[in-house]
Amino acid sequence: MRLSLLASACLAALLAGCAGAPSASVSGQSARPAKNILFFLADGLGINAMTAARVYAVGEDGELTLDTLPESAFVKTFAGDAQVTDSAAAMSAYMTGVKANFEVLSMSAETRSIVPAADAGGNLFVSRCNNGRPAVTLAELAKARGMGAGIVSTARITDATPAATYAHVCSRYLETDIAAALVPGGAGYNPALGAGLDVIFGGGTEAFVPAAQGGKRSDGRDLLAEMAARGYRLASNTAELNALAPAAGRPAIGLFAKANMRYDALRDPALEPGLGEMTRKAIEILSRNPNGFFLMVEGALIDGAQHNSKARRAFEETVAFDNALKQAIAQMRVLDPGLKNTLIVATADHEHTLQINGYAPRAGKTTPEKPGVLGLSRKVADGSLRLDRDGAPYSTLSFGNGEKRVAGSRAAAPALTDAIVGAPDYQQESTIRMPAGESTHGGTDVYLGALGAGAERFRGTIDNTEVFGLIKAAAGW
Repeated sequence: MRLSLLASACLAALLAGCAGAPSASVSGQSARPAKNILFFLADGLGINAMTAARVYAVGEDGELTLDTLPESAFVKTFAGDAQVTDSAAAMSAYMTGVKANFEVLSMSAETRSIVPAADAGGNLFVSRCNNGRPAVTLAELAKARGMGAGIVSTARITDATPAATYAHVCSRYLETDIAAALVPGGAGYNPALGAGLDVIFGGGTEAFVPAAQGGKRSDGRDLLAEMAARGYRLASNTAELNALAPAAGRPAIGLFAKANMRYDALRDPALEPGLGEMTRKAIEILSRNPNGFFLMVEGALIDGAQHNSKARRAFEETVAFDNALKQAIAQMRVLDPGLKNTLIVATADHEHTLQINGYAPRAGKTTPEKPGVLGLSRKVADGSLRLDRDGAPYSTLSFGNGEKRVAGSRAAAPALTDAIVGAPDYQQESTIRMPAGESTHGGTDVYLGALGAGAERFRGTIDNTEVFGLIKAAAGW
């Protein structure tokens, strides 16, 4: 199970040039390497969801920050063994350049996920995980060069997307083992992180503390206490986050929820900072490193909302993610005028099955008075309701699969109204009925935008594994 001890050997090999990354001297591309790398990941934000979120927030002819990034590409997202990926395999591809298999975190291509068993306390474990080897991540490469490295997420910090930056396991569900990979000098630590990640902000205290403290650890360890003993500054609410001074060489971990953080529209700002606040503080701390830094920022709950078929919540989370990106660009322009030494990449790991159904008239941004894209589908000519085969109204948005599906004629169900379908927690109807919370991912390519040093490398249609090499080339690694 403790495969992370192999990471040092893999890192040495990769530093020797085994990755085969593109050369940094490609004609017409930036000669100056990127000193700072900011990787923004909008979990589950497919093209349809991004388009609908734009209409929701700023109207059809408006622009999100994502729309303004000057360089762009389409990214193929399939996994090593799956047509439609999960977040573990997708993020591992970005972070390592390896086409990982479903549910595997930053391991070699032949590694297969092993379904965990549960002990008497309900804790997941794997008795054997020796069917692969660690694949070196961008965060590990940054640390090997003396750079700062950090992760920010609105999910559990041990969830698949953030975990792929620092952990190597054959099952994403081994979250207590994943948490141990972050504790310098402790059992299960990932030595390829050197002295450890410098910034860790998000949710998920339950994987760090024992059951006696409300956590999920069966080994009795209090990882937060161990990290504090090794010099980490701790934060558990917004005030404590804001109080963290951006001192060089002083790492910080802030966990603001037992599991995932709450939707941005529902969080208590005094208890849980927003994604933008966490990102701002992470940049403040990491930018004190004279060698530059690598930062991964995840808007996780875009994905969570869509798994529950809640389009409006997904759009609210997309706006929060987009605002964090906008703020980070502005912050980096102050630290690095012209972004001559900074590369910012924003993308998604996969899409969901959200659909924008025709032929609705232009709706404009959603307001308290107008549901916009969330509303019922209407005719362009006179604004009257469009009706389905059963003579019932339907919403502009739906999902390919999800929890809510009308059985039989929709005309027999209570008639939908704009107020109903525009409500924050309304679940859009779906074609295929699924268990609660199990609307699946989709397999369509996703958008990638880039800005700054080396951004011009990102163009055309690329595989998700190529993003790793393009970032390395931009950084001159």
